[in-house]
Amino acid sequence: MPDVHALVNDGVIKLKKRKIEGSKATAKLTAELLRSVISQQRIPHTNQAGALIDAIKAVGEQLIAANPVELAVGNIVRRVLHIIREEDLSLTTAAIGGLSLAAASDDEDDLERDHPALSAAAIAAAARSTLRPPSLQTLIEDMPSSAAVPHTSSSGGDSEEKSKSADKNSRSRKLKHNVIEAVNELLQDIATCHEQIAEQAVEHIHQNEVILTLGTSGTVIEFLCAAKEKKRSFRVFVAEGAPRYQGHILAKELVARGLQTTVITDSAVFAMISRVNMVIVGAHAVMANGGVIAPVGLNMVALAAQRHAVPFVVLAGIHKVCLHCNSSNLLVASAEIDYKTTACITRSFFSVLK
Repeated sequence: MPDVHALVNDGVIKLKKRKIEGSKATAKLTAELLRSVISQQRIPHTNQAGALIDAIKAVGEQLIAANPVELAVGNIVRRVLHIIREEDLSLTTAAIGGLSLAAASDDEDDLERDHPALSAAAIAAAARSTLRPPSLQTLIEDMPSSAAVPHTSSSGGDSEEKSKSADKNSRSRKLKHNVIEAVNELLQDIATCHEQIAEQAVEHIHQNEVILTLGTSGTVIEFLCAAKEKKRSFRVFVAEGAPRYQGHILAKELVARGLQTTVITDSAVFAMISRVNMVIVGAHAVMANGGVIAPVGLNMVALAAQRHAVPFVVLAGIHKVCLHCNSSNLLVASAEIDYKTTACITRSFFSVLK
């Protein structure tokens, strides 16, 4: 098995040298590295979730610093941290529920005599876990104190200690297994994000419509081609997107896949928007307030669409959603265009948003 430090260093180098570009590729790389860290991490018997969280934070800081422009890296790190907290909370709740059931099955006299504090702690912990949001502090407070655990005779002390040690080892393995399984599901979602979004193309693109797009995006390509495969006949206008002219790349790909495509200059967008039925674009990131980071010129297209009341759809996977920051001073198409925008929601991927 390769050394996890070597894998992380290799990933950091790839991000620094821009050998990995694009939100999807960087999100996949980040999730794979974090999965390797979790699988090889040795966690203690106590504060197991805390040990995993510290390890993920340490690696995540290196990856984010390697290429701060790729916001998908930080999004995946936060997603994995959330997974760890959720799985630990689930195991803790299950353990507390087992203690409560065991206490309830005892005779009432024995419960009052032998387990009064344990029963109260279990019930209080279960109530707090359902009323409060998950956090490490909540988990620490919800754990029954050592004084509440009933003591047996000295003759059974060794067997009890062995049982506790076995339970801790089992819980540690189960926590890692559950987290790795959840990360595998996240990787599967990232790999299939284009297909999941493209499944909804026929709900938005209708016969003989005119579509305007800007920049180059694999999600947009799959979305448009999925509509064509469903026998939708439509035409696509592509703004060239100076100064990088990414629209030319997109137009060549669409023509190669049999779509009627016309390239227009950026200055012609406002003149053409009255003939357009819908604007469909991709995005580099989606902010918490609904704004998007996208290619240069998207703000102009959004304003033109608003002026002529043209629906505006942004296609983006969940790994592009940045809930930790807003877009107050960025190039955005935000809540200003909420007049006729639509939302495509799959199990874990969104296409628009405000």
